Amino acid sequence: MGVLHDYFRAPDTSAAIDWSVGPDGDWDQHSGTGLDEHGVDWFDAKGLDPNVVLGQLIAFAKGIPFDARATAPALVWPDERLWPQGEDRPGQESPWETGLFLQQLPDEWIATLAEIHDEHLPLLALQWFDIPEANFADFIDVQDTIVEFRALARQARDHGHSVYCKTAI
Repeated sequence: MGVLHDYFRAPDTSAAIDWSVGPDGDWDQHSGTGLDEHGVDWFDAKGLDPNVVLGQLIAFAKGIPFDARATAPALVWPDERLWPQGEDRPGQESPWETGLFLQQLPDEWIATLAEIHDEHLPLLALQWFDIPEANFADFIDVQDTIVEFRALARQARDHGHSVYCKTAI
C-alpha cells in the first residue's frame, strides 16, 4: 500500500488535527471520512512526502539548492513531547503507534507555491520529474501535481489558512 500523504488547508492547527486525526487528536473517535466530512480543500499526493519530495520542489521554485536541514514542515501531531520517557516503543495505546502524522508546511513554502507562474511550470516539472525520491507517471502528471499544490497554496493564502500534510503509514 505504501505511505500516503494528503495535503489540505485549515484555518489553524486545532482544526487540522480535529479534521484529519479526530476530535482533539483522539484517533479512536475519528469517523473515517475525515477531510471530506468537513468539506476541506485537499488532495491525495500519494508518495510525495512533505520533507524531501515537496522540499525539493520548493528549492527548485526558489532557484536554490535543496537542503533538508533548511526550513522544513513542523510536526503538529502526535505531540513529540508525549513520547513516554525511557521506552523504546510507547505501546499500542500511544498515538505514535497509529502510523498517522500531521505536519504544517512553513508559510514561506505556501507563498513560494502560490507564486509559481504558468511559464515556469515546464522547467519546474522537468526538474522535479528527475528526482529519485518520487515516482511520477509522466511529465503531465508532474505538471498537474505542481498545479494542485499551487492551487491549494493560493486558496490557503487567500483565506489566511495554513497547509498541512496528513501522512498515513
